[in-house]
Amino acid sequence: MGSEERRGLTLVYTGNGKGKTTSALGTVLRSAGRGFKVKIYQFIKSPERTYGEKIALENLGVEMVQLGRGFTWTKTPEEHREALRTGWPEAKAAVMSGEFDLVVLDELNNALAINKFPIDDVLPLDEVLSMMRNKPQHVHLIITGRDAKKEVKDLADLVSVVEAEKHYYDEGIPAVKGIEF
Repeated sequence: MGSEERRGLTLVYTGNGKGKTTSALGTVLRSAGRGFKVKIYQFIKSPERTYGEKIALENLGVEMVQLGRGFTWTKTPEEHREALRTGWPEAKAAVMSGEFDLVVLDELNNALAINKFPIDDVLPLDEVLSMMRNKPQHVHLIITGRDAKKEVKDLADLVSVVEAEKHYYDEGIPAVKGIEF
């Protein structure tokens, strides 16, 4: 089926459990294996850190762009707002360009759920919903992150909620290289 015939799906991975980004990356791996052109944007992770998935994806020809500044408590609200102000248009443009078969907006749900400082002027929910409704027909879209907005879930073709039944963080084990990053 040619790209002009294919209906692009919107998949949302949300919930409090570990595995949302990992699920998206599994689909990226599958898509890259089928020759799809893929681009990934991460809304919270910072380009100042090194991530194992970015290293591996570069070897597959998949670009992953960190737009964020890290956890919301690690930088000032102004720094996070600026990251969203510049990052959101870049990610939206990639989706709307039709250049990619699959675009992942990793942690977009987390960004949309920020309530410690105002974000609607730099990441308007209405613009996200409009992008979801009006993306080119062939483009598959994956949106990940906790606390997905009801409106985002309503527009999705698939919503998977990842819940933790047990997590090693609760035992005091911090983020593990090769597992979390």
